[in-house]
Amino acid sequence: MKRKEYEEQLAQLHVELVKLQQWVVHEGAKICILFEGRDGAGKGGTIKAITERVSPRVFRVVALPAPSDREKTQMYVQRYLPHLPAAGEVVIFDRSWYNRAGVERVMGFCSEAEVKRFLELTPLFEKVMIESGIILLKYWLEVSPEEQTSRLESRITDGRKLWKLSPMDLKSYSRWYDYSRARDEMFAATDTPWAAWYVARSDKKKSARLNIIAHLLGKIPYYEVAPPGEVRLPDRQSAGDYREPNYPFKYVEERY
Repeated sequence: MKRKEYEEQLAQLHVELVKLQQWVVHEGAKICILFEGRDGAGKGGTIKAITERVSPRVFRVVALPAPSDREKTQMYVQRYLPHLPAAGEVVIFDRSWYNRAGVERVMGFCSEAEVKRFLELTPLFEKVMIESGIILLKYWLEVSPEEQTSRLESRITDGRKLWKLSPMDLKSYSRWYDYSRARDEMFAATDTPWAAWYVARSDKKKSARLNIIAHLLGKIPYYEVAPPGEVRLPDRQSAGDYREPNYPFKYVEERY
């Protein structure tokens, strides 16, 4: 997809996302969207495409670090609960409680018994979320081995992307099929009628972003909230006796 076509399509979807935002605030809706997938699958870019034209007061992104020593002793989902949406909020998880079924399992950060218990309880946990009024959407971004390699290599050579390449990314890169098995078991246990998994092919970044945004808009029963009346700028007050001060402002150097 050419850049111009992508930007035109994205602009139209951004208008709809703003309408969704106004509906969420107006109705007091609670929306939770989570993104999972292998390293380099495009989760961050997709989330940025969703949020770049909406209010961060309504659309909130949650990307939790590794659990602290205290959090490791808590009930597993406990650290995620405070981040779930209240009325008038859209919360987007850049990785979520499904870390237990993915990276934690593959890298040996939890036991198989803990994984099994997680897979048994998660559908119940998500059912409680939905019965509380939360609209839950779960996306898995599926990237090919070749495309993942290309993207991770670009992080090594591009100074703008180097921060995206963590030691954990390097360790997990070689375990492609361990992740595949973990993904398959996760889907089998947690792809439920009330909280389905939606898979997006993400080798083509631009198409994947547009497809995901269009899909999530179609899954939420929003409508355009009518403004209270005609929107127009009021007249600006006259200067009166105000005069600009002769103050030695420290202006930013105009280098560009």
